[in-house]
Amino acid sequence: MSRLRIAVTQSGISRDVTRNGEAVRSAMRLAARNDARLVQFPEGMLSGYPKEQVRDWAQVDWVQLEHELDLIRLLARELGIWVVLGSAHRLTAPNRPHNSLYVIDDQGRIAERYDKRFCSHTEITDWFSPGFRPATFTVDGFRFGLLTCIEVNFPALFAEYEALGVDCVLLSAYPVDSIFKVKAQAHAAINNYWLALSVSARLSLDLGSCVFGPDGSQLTNASDEHPVAFADIDPDDPLFDTALTKARPWRARARHGDIYSGRRVHDDPRSADLTCV
Repeated sequence: MSRLRIAVTQSGISRDVTRNGEAVRSAMRLAARNDARLVQFPEGMLSGYPKEQVRDWAQVDWVQLEHELDLIRLLARELGIWVVLGSAHRLTAPNRPHNSLYVIDDQGRIAERYDKRFCSHTEITDWFSPGFRPATFTVDGFRFGLLTCIEVNFPALFAEYEALGVDCVLLSAYPVDSIFKVKAQAHAAINNYWLALSVSARLSLDLGSCVFGPDGSQLTNASDEHPVAFADIDPDDPLFDTALTKARPWRARARHGDIYSGRRVHDDPRSADLTCV
C-alpha cells in the first residue's frame, strides 16, 4: 500500500446553510491544493447542530441544503477529492432526521451515509432518529470507518471497526469537554489504527481537529489560524511498525482467545484453589 493524505477541518458552523456550504467548498479547495484525497468535516457542518445553530427543524431550509449538497458533490468531482460531511439527513414526515455523515466520492456521488447510532439523551428524545449499522468505504485501497461525537464513549464501536479491518476511523463531533480528545486518542492506540477527529471551530480552544496515528501519537492539529490540517496514512512508516505489524495482529489473536485456552491449567490444585498461598 502507498500513503494517502487526508485533511481534517475545524470549520465554523452557522445557522445559514448557504454560508456553511460555502465554507465546505472553500476547505475542499484548500485540501485539494495540498494533495489531500479526502477531507473530513465536523458533525452537523452543513445543516447546523441542534440547540446550537438549530432551535427547530422548521428553521432549516431543506431545499437550499440539498442545493448546497449538490454544489459540494459537483466540486468533489471537479477536484477529484472525497468528502465526509456532517449534516442532518431529512426523513419523511413525521419521522425525525438522522444525524448523518455523507460520504461523497471523487466522482461526486454519495457513496455511503453513516447515521449516528448512539444518540445522546437529548438527541434521541427531541431531535433525531437513530441509525443501526456501521459504515465503511475504501479510498485507494485504504478502508475507513465512521463514527459521530458521543459514540466516543462506546468502545465496542471502535473494536467493531478494528474487526472490520479499517485503516482509519473518521470521528466527526460537536463535543463539549476536553476529555473527549483523550478518549479519541486512546481508541487509536488501543485499536492500532489512524483516527481523525473533526470538530467545530467554536470548540477549538478545548479540542482542535487532529489526527492520531496507530500508536496513539498526535500527527497534526488544526487551529484558528490553520483550520485545515493534513496527515498521511502511511502503513510503511517505520514509526508505526510495532503498532501495525505486531500489536494489532497479536491483540486480535488475544481477543479470539486461542493463545490462552490452549495453555489453561486443568489439573493443578494450586491453580484451582483460590485461597491457597
